[in-house]
Amino acid sequence: MSKNVVIIGTQWGDEGKGKVVDLITDKVASVVRFQGGHNAGHTLVIKGQKTVLHLIPSGILRDSVECLIGHGVVLSMSALIKELGELDVAGVDAKSRLKISPGCPLIMPYHVALDKAREAKRGKSAIGTTGNGIGPAYEDKVARRGLRVGDLLDLKSFAEKLKEVMEYHNFALSHYYGADALDYDTVLVEALEQAKTVIPMITDVTEQIHQHIANNENILFEGAQGALLDIDQGTYPFVTSSNTTSGGAVTGSGVGVTDIDYVLGIVKAYTTRVGGGPFPTELIYDVTTDEGDEIGKVLGTIGREFGATTGRQRRCGWLDMVTLNRSFNLNAVTGICLTKLDVLDSLDKIKICVAYELNGKRITTPPYDAQGYADAKPIYIEMPGWNTSTIGSDSFDGLPQQAQDYIRKIEELSNLPVDILSTGPDRDETLILNHPFDE
Repeated sequence: MSKNVVIIGTQWGDEGKGKVVDLITDKVASVVRFQGGHNAGHTLVIKGQKTVLHLIPSGILRDSVECLIGHGVVLSMSALIKELGELDVAGVDAKSRLKISPGCPLIMPYHVALDKAREAKRGKSAIGTTGNGIGPAYEDKVARRGLRVGDLLDLKSFAEKLKEVMEYHNFALSHYYGADALDYDTVLVEALEQAKTVIPMITDVTEQIHQHIANNENILFEGAQGALLDIDQGTYPFVTSSNTTSGGAVTGSGVGVTDIDYVLGIVKAYTTRVGGGPFPTELIYDVTTDEGDEIGKVLGTIGREFGATTGRQRRCGWLDMVTLNRSFNLNAVTGICLTKLDVLDSLDKIKICVAYELNGKRITTPPYDAQGYADAKPIYIEMPGWNTSTIGSDSFDGLPQQAQDYIRKIEELSNLPVDILSTGPDRDETLILNHPFDE
């Protein structure tokens, strides 16, 4: 019996989804990206060789796996072509196995210009976007003025639509943001050249997915970012512009809700966040000045917490079960994959946030808004550390007892099983306790 599995980041992103997608694609026919854009960064390490993917699904390193980009993804042709080139140099034939939905909104140069101009105008109130044009592209989609991949199939019509939308955005750039307008002819020539690479990969992705289902073949749906950055359910307005929860797999690919059989929630053994926004369990440390919380420094340096896409320092803190349990509910998580346990190896004591104090009351559900999050004070339980390496452990029983206790406490607090345990960055440094595609 085939299964359709969704992989979701359950925190603020950067949980290690790419490695896990790559790992369990040994049992799938296809991997589907269903939201986000090249603001995502999935780092894979196989036998010591590192590959960073941004748009292309993480299954591309498996020769037999078809990779699909669903219509929920906003696509930058320049970013895609750059990534294809990098994979080609690494000896990975991506073009023959990559299919792109005609419904994908295109990220154009004016989206990038708008993104950067807006963040500059916000000043200290900046959201902390990657500046890659993701939000403005999604806005054009919802406003029904955006260009889509399918528009490339009629280049004359594409040129006409481009002219109209550029007049609109150039007016905003020059008259409101005080930025330079973009030249229409330059943007058009570049887009037409890029289209030569993209057009051969255009496919009815929704139909392709349903064909796999009809053929009784396994499919893996890969999310980007994390559930707490969801445009509707995240810490608004410090969120991304798409639905990063498991429901996005349905709307961003074209499957039905009853087609999803299992949701794997990726959980980092501590918490990180990049960019602005509230973070109750943060242990503030600034890598540029080497000042701040010593535990925050340990988590950030040993965990190498710098964005795969932007290189920005990630903010680090203790595991937060208040936000996690909300995330597990939002995503209907079936099982947990716990990553980066080894980053905690040197700590004497480890804390888990189990509640917040807000306005003098103890709460176990997260506040509705970002200000509530900012005002919330974490309430912790403390557990002993294990002070020994867990990297490459080949069995659960082989882990230090304190590490086992930490994992079991997470299971107890979430009422969910830890089905996969990452014990290092390499593909082989993983314990699969219960494979999501097994019956």
